[in-house]
Amino acid sequence: MRKAGGGKGRPDLLRARLERGMTQEEAADAVGVAVGTWGRWERSEQGIRPHSRRKIAAVFEAESAEVEQWIEGWALGETSSWPVAEYGDTSTAASVKSAALLWRYEMDESRRHLLATLPFVPSVLAGWLTAWNYGSPPVVIAQRGNRHTVGRTDIDQINEARKVFSSLDDQFGAGLVRPTVVRYLDSTVTPLLRGRYDDRVGAGLMSAAAGLTWLAGWTAFDLNQHGQAQQHFGQALRLAKTGNDPLTGAWVLTTMTLQALHLDQATLAVWLARAGTDTARRAQPSPRVMALMLAREAWATAQQGRAAETHDRHGVKQVERLLVDAERAYAQGTTDSDPAWIARYDEAEFKAQTGRCWSMLGEHRRAADCAEAAVAEFGNRFPRSAQRNRLHMAEAYLEMGELEQSLATARAAIPATKALTSARSVDLIRQFAGRLEPYKGSMMVREFRDHLNHELAA
Repeated sequence: MRKAGGGKGRPDLLRARLERGMTQEEAADAVGVAVGTWGRWERSEQGIRPHSRRKIAAVFEAESAEVEQWIEGWALGETSSWPVAEYGDTSTAASVKSAALLWRYEMDESRRHLLATLPFVPSVLAGWLTAWNYGSPPVVIAQRGNRHTVGRTDIDQINEARKVFSSLDDQFGAGLVRPTVVRYLDSTVTPLLRGRYDDRVGAGLMSAAAGLTWLAGWTAFDLNQHGQAQQHFGQALRLAKTGNDPLTGAWVLTTMTLQALHLDQATLAVWLARAGTDTARRAQPSPRVMALMLAREAWATAQQGRAAETHDRHGVKQVERLLVDAERAYAQGTTDSDPAWIARYDEAEFKAQTGRCWSMLGEHRRAADCAEAAVAEFGNRFPRSAQRNRLHMAEAYLEMGELEQSLATARAAIPATKALTSARSVDLIRQFAGRLEPYKGSMMVREFRDHLNHELAA
């Protein structure tokens, strides 16, 4: 991968504006920035924050990957620097080589910067989904490496490391834990993958590596490094395929769904969600796993249909059916067949996800009730989740016209936003502040925005 167009400025961004017949003043006004800011963007004298990139995509009616190319000038797939290729080859040797290369890039300072600025590329998903849905896992997983003989203890250590790292991520956000996760992958997991193991141990090793790679993707997602997250999710999916572990694959797919929802790629989210649901069904999952898959599919379906805006009764009923099925599955409780990762998706998380669906359907009172119940359940255990749901509750109150209650609820989310090392959490509260534009003349809104800006700048 290389930076395209070595000249000064961002000629592709300039070209995109001119093709749409817009002056700098018109583009700046549409995106909501000063004309001087837009000029500095085109001259490449100022960085462009993620929320502004999303606004450019909306105003210019462009895909996020295209906007990233205008801004960053990435010429994808032209050199060997692109860390993922041949996603259809799920042999042990190919999967190990690909994963180890990605983790090594993470440890190289110059390449780490490259990875962190990768755009999210929707077209990559087609290859991964095709390989996942139609590819066959290798008949032989065993590897006869000349290094360490891998055993069950090694696999258990990787799984325990993921639990510890995940707990730290839940408490403090991704910025604290991500460097440790990728270092562990490179220094500990890579030598094990290159070691000596039989088919049974190899399958467990691939699943454990997939789970920790999932966490590397998740933490990149929380830092708004979406192309980097996408790469790790793809590697996790590939490792799960190599280990013939459909449940871990379903877990990765439903997390990729969440990323697509966050990026407002609703159609992609539906594809990923349905792939996750279908994968889980084929694996005869526990009820809790099925509840998660159905709830996430309902959310994606609701966001794609935007029934609250279109008043599409068919779409509403489709989402409601998925929610009913999810609630029935969840009510069956836990079982001995629950995978370890499903424990994080407890009642609070389930309420949070159903609340997002009701919000998309225009049922804002139900959405607020779900978010409030989720916040009470999360408490101090999961401050990032509590922060996110306070903001969802605030949005629901705003939609109901309860401005004072909305602002009070959002204000309560500010301390956690400051404490977390989570770019996504900052984005969410900034987005809420942006929703207040119709009320900008209100003294309460001006005070809230001033307080937010002061606290985040402190």
